Amino acid sequence: MTPTKAGFRLGIYVFKDAKVLDFAAPYGVFSVARRFDPELDVFLVAEALRLIQTQAGFTVLPNYDFNDRPDLDAFLIPGGPGTRQEMHNTNLHAYVSALPQDCLLTSVCTGSWIYGSMGLLDGIAATNRKAPDRLEASNLGMVPIDRLQQIAPSCRVSRARVVDAGRIVTAGGIASGMELGFHLLRRAGYPESFIDEVARVMEYKTAYDHYRVDLQTS
Repeated sequence: MTPTKAGFRLGIYVFKDAKVLDFAAPYGVFSVARRFDPELDVFLVAEALRLIQTQAGFTVLPNYDFNDRPDLDAFLIPGGPGTRQEMHNTNLHAYVSALPQDCLLTSVCTGSWIYGSMGLLDGIAATNRKAPDRLEASNLGMVPIDRLQQIAPSCRVSRARVVDAGRIVTAGGIASGMELGFHLLRRAGYPESFIDEVARVMEYKTAYDHYRVDLQTS
């Protein structure tokens, strides 16, 4: 096992009403992968260093705030009801815009709305959640993937579970953070045998074997 980039660091953004599984799933993948390579790192980043109440009252304390500017190889924005406010968070937009060009910009579920609102998805492929909740399926709402097309009309919206468009990698679906976590290990240079072993230890190998092919690269 010789990763392309030793010490790959994933920073996961947390904010009010972020969907818990959106950020916990990729965090869990990296936490298990660290058993095999302790140089991997994953941590939470927030606008301010204070307790953050994510969805359903699940409260987390971030490791860093925007002013800390930790070194990152990938930055992940989860989805959740709070993304509607984060689409207009100019501090977040400025933070993302200031990240080095070699830092991957990634998202789970409606997190891609934020990149879309910043114009970062224009002309490239991206995805979002395809299964609506009851309100989204009614005449009062909109399926998240359709909303992405409305936010970013120039985006080539895909229905793949994970879409790798180069610097920007998006995942569609609340639990798709698992596959995004595995794909980020791949982007870091780890071989499929390493990823398979992480999935096996997580007792997720059968599901991953099904989903691993649901990947679009462009």
